[in-house]
Amino acid sequence: MIESGAAKISEGFITPEALDDWKQRVGVQLRVGNVFNQYASREAIRNYVLGIGDVNPLWLDEDYAKKTRYKNVVAPPNWLYSVFPTWVLQGLPGVHAFHSGNEWTFLKPVFYGDTITPESTFTGFDVKPSRFAGKMVREYQRARFVNQRGELVAYTDLWLVRAERAAARSTGKYHKLQLPHPWTEEELKKVDQDVLSEQIRGSNPRFWEDVNVGDKLHPVVKGVFGLMDMIAYTVGAAPVQVMAHRASLELYNRHPAWALRDPNTYAWEPVYAVHFNKAVANAAGVPYPYSAGAQNQSWAINLITNWMGDDGWLKKNYAEYRYFVYLSDALYLTGEVVRKYIDSDGEYCVDIKTRGVNQRGEDAIPGFSTVALPSRDNNVCPVDKRLPKRQARRR
Repeated sequence: MIESGAAKISEGFITPEALDDWKQRVGVQLRVGNVFNQYASREAIRNYVLGIGDVNPLWLDEDYAKKTRYKNVVAPPNWLYSVFPTWVLQGLPGVHAFHSGNEWTFLKPVFYGDTITPESTFTGFDVKPSRFAGKMVREYQRARFVNQRGELVAYTDLWLVRAERAAARSTGKYHKLQLPHPWTEEELKKVDQDVLSEQIRGSNPRFWEDVNVGDKLHPVVKGVFGLMDMIAYTVGAAPVQVMAHRASLELYNRHPAWALRDPNTYAWEPVYAVHFNKAVANAAGVPYPYSAGAQNQSWAINLITNWMGDDGWLKKNYAEYRYFVYLSDALYLTGEVVRKYIDSDGEYCVDIKTRGVNQRGEDAIPGFSTVALPSRDNNVCPVDKRLPKRQARRR
């Protein structure tokens, strides 16, 4: 343990010996210990969607949902992040992990009452130079999500950037930013207006025939990103174990590298506090608390599900986390249809290029999605083929 300003944090290093050990682990199924939700209760779904600011009635309103093809409340596809954040932190102790992107394939809906079991496999790594920390390791994993019927609901390939904390502090790559951001009162009012102008397609079907290449998605705006927004996400998704007092202290005594003392309050905080505690973020080499990577991609999926409506199906979603989204930032999520086609499954699809641009003009989360839409001319809906057979017959 060494001191960083007034905060102390566990320090680790990327060594040849550690990487040799990792080579032996590639292909190994990892023990998933950071499961939060497994049972898709109404509370679990509600807490998650409100934690990302998603007010789509399909996830929240039972009376509304009964009138849809699903016949009940369902979880949005990004709810799976609340089961398990898709990564297992393994190896390289004391070397910080920055979740940096996911490529999702969604296969089945998650219905109210489902139980989801996650799996994780370490699929590889590579070492690259880094302006942020001198060098970094990109770690790759694959996560799978299986329901109580043994059906594969979704899978995702993901990557983490592992960086030495001392090296990240010494470069100070992001420390020239003015944080918190110096908003004017007029700018803040405009952000609030943009947040409230969000459009949810809902029960009004978006037919494939009505979509054209070049169509723009109505923006979804997240911000100004604050402490309560981060707390709300943690309540809904909790990518780490959320506990207090004796429960947390017993955990930290077993795993000292997982926590550090806040130099201002003297309380123990998890390393995850980089997302809400400036001293902890500074100790990790970042100038200010920042959002969780899965949180960013959840916002991007919120953009897509708003646009596609209840009868659309998000088949694939890809995003890279290029810039930190700091407390006091605002993120404008936008999209454009770049391709329209019938895919190899015979579904009526569009590809959408997405962006997540902050107030500094940086595209913090570029991405790409494939959506299957209902076809008016052919009287088909992608949701129907994904419903349980008994429910599909009742339609």
